[in-house]
Amino acid sequence: MPNYAATMPEGDALHRAARRLQVLAGQRVEVETPHPRAAVKQLAEQLDGRTLESVEAVGKNLLLHFEGGLVLRSHLRMNGRWRVERRGAERRGLPWLVLRGAEHEAVLWNGPVLELDRGRPSHLGPDILAEPLELDAMLARFRAQPRTREVGDAVLDQRLVSGIGNMWKAEALWDARVSPWRAVGEISDEELRAVLETAARLMHGRLEGARPLHRVYRRAGRACHCCGGVIRSYPQGENARIAYWCPGCQRGGRQPKA
Repeated sequence: MPNYAATMPEGDALHRAARRLQVLAGQRVEVETPHPRAAVKQLAEQLDGRTLESVEAVGKNLLLHFEGGLVLRSHLRMNGRWRVERRGAERRGLPWLVLRGAEHEAVLWNGPVLELDRGRPSHLGPDILAEPLELDAMLARFRAQPRTREVGDAVLDQRLVSGIGNMWKAEALWDARVSPWRAVGEISDEELRAVLETAARLMHGRLEGARPLHRVYRRAGRACHCCGGVIRSYPQGENARIAYWCPGCQRGGRQPKA
């Protein structure tokens, strides 16, 4: 059976992908880019025959380090996925990238972000799954934001903390009893730490195989497990990502009336 390295585009999915791709680390790999949109980047011409030295996840990015200091960055966006399978396995369709080792192949499907660089993206904030957790660095970035910025919007900003997506945002804020609509300037350091530590704990649990328990995510109109109130949802931020929250458990902020 094929081995799926990632099924969702949040940080824990990329860390799982990095673990799976370790089977190719240290090997000289054959590189193919069957999809035309990937072929025009000429990645195969630059990487084929090089040794894949290491694979790491940083936030929502997968970084593949090749000999010669070349780093291939993969971002899955909404539909991308990595799959690891036996060398020579049959497949249908055109994957974006194939890395072929002695016994295994890593295959990227629907991965529109593939960039060749020489290091970690400089704009990314500290990784929510890094150990130890860089809470002080994260807090400093949050405190540099406008005081009126809503915390639910800020948590998704990869420049402040990398790796948290919409699901873990909703679950961490609910678990910490912080409303996504509260302004960053109105939240204490202790509350921010609780949100970030909760996100890290929940995501580490998922990384180790725990099933995510959705307390508010995609449960709009249903009863809250804690207070019995009705869970709500509403677009938030410039990108209109849907926020999920319980008005009874997560009070405060200028909550939408609609």
